[in-house]
Amino acid sequence: MPESGISPFEIDMFVGHLDGPVEVTDGVYYYAEFSGVTAFETEDGLVLVDTGLEDNGQALAEAIRTETDQPVDTAVYTHGHLDHAFGLEAFLLEDQSDPEVIAHENMPARFDRYERTSGHNEAINARQFGGTAAATEQSTNDGESQFQWPEYPPTTCYRDELTPTVGGLTFEIRHSRGETDDHSWVYCPEKDVLCTGDFQINVAPNAGNPQKVQRYPGEWAETLREMAALAPRHLCPGHGEPFVDAPEEIQDCLGNSADYLESIVEQTIGALNDGSPPHVDIVHEVEAPDCDAPWLAETYDESEFIARNLIRRYGGWWSGRPSELKPAPRERLASELASLAGGADVLADRALALANEDIRLSCHLADFALEAAPENETVQAAVVDIYSRRAEDERNLMSGNVYASAAAYASEGRSFR
Repeated sequence: MPESGISPFEIDMFVGHLDGPVEVTDGVYYYAEFSGVTAFETEDGLVLVDTGLEDNGQALAEAIRTETDQPVDTAVYTHGHLDHAFGLEAFLLEDQSDPEVIAHENMPARFDRYERTSGHNEAINARQFGGTAAATEQSTNDGESQFQWPEYPPTTCYRDELTPTVGGLTFEIRHSRGETDDHSWVYCPEKDVLCTGDFQINVAPNAGNPQKVQRYPGEWAETLREMAALAPRHLCPGHGEPFVDAPEEIQDCLGNSADYLESIVEQTIGALNDGSPPHVDIVHEVEAPDCDAPWLAETYDESEFIARNLIRRYGGWWSGRPSELKPAPRERLASELASLAGGADVLADRALALANEDIRLSCHLADFALEAAPENETVQAAVVDIYSRRAEDERNLMSGNVYASAAAYASEGRSFR
């Protein structure tokens, strides 16, 4: 596994089959190793849109440097995630001055939050990307947490839009909320190149993400339509392969993705408006949109998570079940249910029996069995078996890794915490 903690499967899923940097159009180069970087040659030097992870910035830079030896004049961070705003140092020439770094005004608050909640973020990323209960793999090479301010933070922050001219090229930088609240996208009219950041990642939009902060699928869809209105000829995504000289395919991609998000938004809000039933009931009422298009494959995030994200945004933290407004401690509930069933072993046996016919129900019983008797090795083995099977059966990376980490927790005799 790479030092960043990102699984090889995820890298393959997002990168596609890039054998080297792609010349998108004259003087514009794109390369992805997990996340993507776009480099524009100008009369004043390079303009970079995103810079990758700290750990893979060197590989990204080496690829781009096979095409251009210009110094970096300006970098634009589309958002403050580790894989977009932390790899700039590797692109800088030895004797060059520090570049201007442009980002949205919400980004500094993100980095403050990272530093304040670094332990939390390390733990959830270990689950999401590594399928493990250990958080140590989210540290940098020198052992420090990755969740901190980048070495090259923003020098220019904007609110709604910014249109700098660098070396004869115009860069229309626009803000919208999507995967994050500090997200930017960039259009260069002279080159007819659209850089989407993570508004487009070549799989279904990461608009749900069960462990991360609020996403904004409604605004995301509006932004995709705004991008489509520009009718760009080339598109450089946040992850995966670029669209080169493919205006019709770009229109399909942006339009299909907007349709997908709008369907989930409308279904979820419609269910909320129908008496605001308990949240889990709403989730099961929302039908996943048609995902036949390759850029809508639910291999990373999925529609069920997006619906839950919308419920959180509009519905508050309470699930809607009366008992869950002020719930009993889970351990007491688990112990009581195990006692009624005849013991935690009985619950675990029933969970195993259900695993092949109703895995969702099986996992509920497995959780209660483990929480009632975390030191029982028979229960541990049953829960490991159930969650390992569920992880293997998932086509969605986030789900699969969360279930794999649940199995890792169970093997250590502890519930998911």
